[in-house]
Amino acid sequence: MNLPNRLTLLRILFVPLIVFFAIFPFSQYGISFGSILIGFVKIPGIHLIQLLIFVIASFTDFLDGYLARKNHLVSTFGKFMDPLADKLLVNTLFILFVMQGLVPVLAVMIMIWRDILVDGLRMLAAEKGKVMAAGYLGKLKTVVQMITIILILVSNLPFELYNLPVSTFMLWFSVVISVLSGIAYFRQLSHILLESI
Repeated sequence: MNLPNRLTLLRILFVPLIVFFAIFPFSQYGISFGSILIGFVKIPGIHLIQLLIFVIASFTDFLDGYLARKNHLVSTFGKFMDPLADKLLVNTLFILFVMQGLVPVLAVMIMIWRDILVDGLRMLAAEKGKVMAAGYLGKLKTVVQMITIILILVSNLPFELYNLPVSTFMLWFSVVISVLSGIAYFRQLSHILLESI
C-alpha cells in the first residue's frame, strides 16, 4: 500500500478518536478539560482537543492528494476511499454537533442523504467499470464543511465577538453546495443510472 492510501486510512482512524473525546464521560472520573474564555465567548477544552485532531486529519486529506499527484500514485483505491474518509470524518462531527444541540438536525440530514445517494451512484458506476473521483463541487463541499466544523469548534470566533452568525451561514452554505454537487454527480452518471432501470 502506498503512502497516500495509508494517509487515507489514518484519516479514518481519527474518526473513532474524535468520537471517544466527544462521548466518553470524563467528568465521572474527575477529569475536566476546562474551557477558554475569549471576551464573552467560551470555548470548551474538549472542543479544542477535537479541533486539534480534526486539523491533523484534514491535513492528511491535503497531503495524500498532493503526494498521489506529485508521485503519480493515484490509484483506484485512493479515488474510492479518499472521499469516503472525508465523509466519515465530516459527517461524524456533524452528528456529534446535533447530539450537543449545536446545529439543526435538518441541515445534517440533508448532507448525509446527499452523501448516501452519491455513494450509491458511485457504486453503480463502479459496477460498470467507471471509478468516479470527487469533482470540483464535491471538493468545494468538503472544504466548506471543514471550515464550518472549525468555526463551530471555536464557538464561531472571532465572528461571535461581533454578533455575526458566520458558522450558521457556513452550515447552510454547506447544505446548498452539498445539494448542488449531488445534482452534478447525478447528471454525470444519469446515463448509467438509466441503463440500470
